[in-house]
Amino acid sequence: MNQHWEQIRRNPTPSLLTALLEDHLDPGYAAAAEDRTTKHTRPARKGVLVWLTVGALLTGLTIGIAYSNTTEPGPGSDRTQAEILAGVRAASERVDTLTATRDDLTADIDRRREELFTDNGAGTDILGELRRTEDAAAATEVHGPGVTVTLSDPAAKPNLSDSGQRGNPRTAVLLDRDLQAVINALWAGGAEAVAVDDVRIGPGVTVRQAGGAMLVDNRPVFSPYVVSAIGSPSRLQTAFVVSDAYLRMSGVQQLYGVGFTVAEADDVTMPAAAVRDIESALEGDR
Repeated sequence: MNQHWEQIRRNPTPSLLTALLEDHLDPGYAAAAEDRTTKHTRPARKGVLVWLTVGALLTGLTIGIAYSNTTEPGPGSDRTQAEILAGVRAASERVDTLTATRDDLTADIDRRREELFTDNGAGTDILGELRRTEDAAAATEVHGPGVTVTLSDPAAKPNLSDSGQRGNPRTAVLLDRDLQAVINALWAGGAEAVAVDDVRIGPGVTVRQAGGAMLVDNRPVFSPYVVSAIGSPSRLQTAFVVSDAYLRMSGVQQLYGVGFTVAEADDVTMPAAAVRDIESALEGDR
């Protein structure tokens, strides 16, 4: 029985289990200890610091170059911006020329109309009603005493990081709602007619911003913005200085350094507003 048992082949012990039971440390620990003793693989501390410093400097230099290329304008950006502004101003001048031609033709039509209907009783009544309608629609040129409110963006500060001390591009501080507030305050104060930089404010005229441009009746206007109002100068100025718009602009002036002045004018001339054809209308409550 015992001999037969001894003849049976026993399963060999797995080498992994033997290694776990007999060798408590990984052979790598012994190799690392030997290398540390012989100083074969341990780098010098000073060398590590040098490489880290060089790597940090190269990384900082790369980031700085990338940031500079991203933020600084290209060599042709100033020229492109100047060309765009010149194109806008040229288009504005063409619009002014066409507007003057339109006004001359309108005046010629009015003169011929007067000649045709003045001697007719019914025609005289029609002309009177037509004049009142045109005045309400700001469709006639007017002039008279009033006040002017001038708003201007603050001057651009110099770029101190540039050796050439080149000024930064002008940043618009005044918003379309600022002009709207001033215009509404002048209307509320008794203005008979209002214009912004010779653009007449009529029933269908809007004041809004598109990007960095200020548009009045879809025509670009530029700082300084002169808001003119025709009416009693003393009444207009008294009503305006106690309005919310005056308080608003005074605060903007103190906080952001914008230009804000109010002055009386002996004679203000305003052109007629553009008259548009009305295709549909609804009768409202009076």
